[in-house]
Amino acid sequence: MTRVLVLHSVSLMRSALAALLKTEGSFEVSSAGWRSARRYVGALRPDVCVVDLDCPGTAVLLEGGERDGEACPVPRAGLLVLASAGRPGALRRAFEARALGFVDKHGSPQRLVRGITKVAAGERFVDESLAFGFLEASRMPLTARELSVLARAAEGESIAEIARGLHLSNGTVRNYMASATRKVGARNRIDAIRITQGAGWV
Repeated sequence: MTRVLVLHSVSLMRSALAALLKTEGSFEVSSAGWRSARRYVGALRPDVCVVDLDCPGTAVLLEGGERDGEACPVPRAGLLVLASAGRPGALRRAFEARALGFVDKHGSPQRLVRGITKVAAGERFVDESLAFGFLEASRMPLTARELSVLARAAEGESIAEIARGLHLSNGTVRNYMASATRKVGARNRIDAIRITQGAGWV
């Protein structure tokens, strides 16, 4: 049996995904929210963790930082992400977090099942429909850390909260923010967030 853990911040969504995957006789499926991710990963030792990149808080999980004092490490299991080509920044962060599987969330359930099977075997799986998103990700001027800082800022975190979550100094976070703002041609942090969200980077 392949042990699968669905991680999602929205209870209804993770329950629906888990119910779908349980119809596969070869999967032993569990689901959890971000706060209990560490405990579930440690207790269940899943073969594959399924994460939706559009879910609020995913950036924290991928970068292995903290939020509200809770550690959210990248699971030590095959990481498979549900993604869309329109969010190249999220694809890039997932790739740098060593995700093995990339499944188009607008695709068929069969693609998700195939992706899980491949990742469980230690193989990479990438939906062809995400190729354009990866191409756009390679053209982005921002570093992974700049993207992480902007993603957290977009979710409403202050400089101090970002610094605490990423184990950086406030000054370092401000430097990353200033660099990202300059690279995207923004006037300020709010403008940088607007530009990068519009481009699908955060």
